Amino acid sequence: MCEQEDQFELWLMDMDDALERFHATVPGESAEKLDFSADSLKNVEAFILRSYERVEDLRKPSEVLVWDGLTRYVGETFRKNLGGIWFIDYSDKKNAFYGLPQLKNMRGQSAQICPMTLVSASVDRRRGDFIYTVFENIRKRGEA
Repeated sequence: MCEQEDQFELWLMDMDDALERFHATVPGESAEKLDFSADSLKNVEAFILRSYERVEDLRKPSEVLVWDGLTRYVGETFRKNLGGIWFIDYSDKKNAFYGLPQLKNMRGQSAQICPMTLVSASVDRRRGDFIYTVFENIRKRGEA
């Protein structure tokens, strides 16, 4: 196992603690709605849009732990509801998601899913339901 894969294994092992740390950063009423349900993705996205005007704001070094927490929460919400597993791909440096945590083997999944980029895309698109819509589209395909 290479050092990168070791780091990813440590990232996975820290999942529960990291989610607790993230939960502690979310303000009261919003934090109460973090129950890993599909609807909670709307609450998470509302928090994202209140906190970040631009993707560059999310990418600031001071926000790395929040972005990681958002990534984990979104990914775990998908995984807990749609199945699948976390993985990371170091085989193709040209892949847009090279070295980023992704999900695979979810019911209804037809494309690569990288929760980190879903979070940043939600900042850019500013819809309020972008992540939820991606989730629902996968869920509906899985039921078909």
